[in-house]
Amino acid sequence: MTKLSVNINKIATLRNARGGNIPDVLKVALDCERFGAQGITVHPRPDERHIRYQDVLDLKPILTTEFNIEGYPTKDFIDLVLSVKPAQVTLVPDPPDVLTSNAGWDTVKNKSFLKEIISDFKKAGIRTSIFVDTETINIINAVETGTHRVELYTEPYADNYHKNRELAVKPFIEAAKIAIDNGLEINAGHDLNLDNLKYFNQNVKDLSEVSIGHALIADALYFGLDNTIKMYLRLLQ
Repeated sequence: MTKLSVNINKIATLRNARGGNIPDVLKVALDCERFGAQGITVHPRPDERHIRYQDVLDLKPILTTEFNIEGYPTKDFIDLVLSVKPAQVTLVPDPPDVLTSNAGWDTVKNKSFLKEIISDFKKAGIRTSIFVDTETINIINAVETGTHRVELYTEPYADNYHKNRELAVKPFIEAAKIAIDNGLEINAGHDLNLDNLKYFNQNVKDLSEVSIGHALIADALYFGLDNTIKMYLRLLQ
């Protein structure tokens, strides 16, 4: 079964909008685990507009499932990850001012940069995943960085799912096969939701994990967090 990691950034966004500690990010993370999520994902940005660095430090000792920290590898981010030592770090190519992740790494151009950072994480015993698109050249060069996994950027799939789902998923099937054949494990994330997740999971073989935040938290407004997590888990069986 593909694991579900719940990205709790939007919970932090809601908290930060009003100040104080409602909703409580730590309690929500523990509730996600209690309701069946197999991991918690956070993406601390330099401006701390949702998850704060202190949240990351506070979450590590209380979580019992897999902790995944994603972000652009600035020095501050790298230092945070090395101090916390999560199960997984996911490297994204976002500059600090972007609203959300919107592209994968150019692993040709950034190969040496990524290789050095990944080496440091591996020495610390942290599994590394890098955010990539489905271009073969980026997956092949991802192998050469030494990363354990790649996370396939799924917004193109989500955008085209209702137009032609077979065509939408085809590049991801092919990309996953190339990655697996070259010794990488596969994660996926971005705009996966209750409509398109099951088809993606059924067709992209050997998928280890999906990271879902925005859609899942939005669905929880209607269905409740416990029920929503179970709905997503059923789609991954």
